Amino acid sequence: MKKILALAVLMLFLVSASRFDPPTPVHMHSIEGTWELQSFYNYDDGVNISDTVPKTEGYRQVKMYYNGKVMWSRYVPNESNGRFGYGSYYITDDELHETIIYGDSEMMKALDTLTEFVFELDLKSDTYSQISLDENGNRTFSENYKRID
Repeated sequence: MKKILALAVLMLFLVSASRFDPPTPVHMHSIEGTWELQSFYNYDDGVNISDTVPKTEGYRQVKMYYNGKVMWSRYVPNESNGRFGYGSYYITDDELHETIIYGDSEMMKALDTLTEFVFELDLKSDTYSQISLDENGNRTFSENYKRID
């Protein structure tokens, strides 16, 4: 009986002395932060980039993603008004979904017909591309951003 009791105490000591580390969760990549547009890509066959178009001198577009909300602002030289939009977003492994609910007068007109925008997402730590697809799922063009925060 003493041996069984000693063995039980020893096992209890070993179990209590060991560390249990739960498995490290796999973190989903995050687009949270502030991003500035760098360039555009055009695709020729839905796969290959046919042209890289840099933004024009003075053109600036910034997007901010925080806590499920997105806001973007655009300044184009020689245009009297800037452009902006606000809404919500979420991402999956390879998609960016933006639902815009408010914006400048031109954006509000566009929101009469379309409020949810779905893009293919190519997200790296300091860059991302939001890629527009046609009705057949072929890539047409992309906006390419760099993290600025």
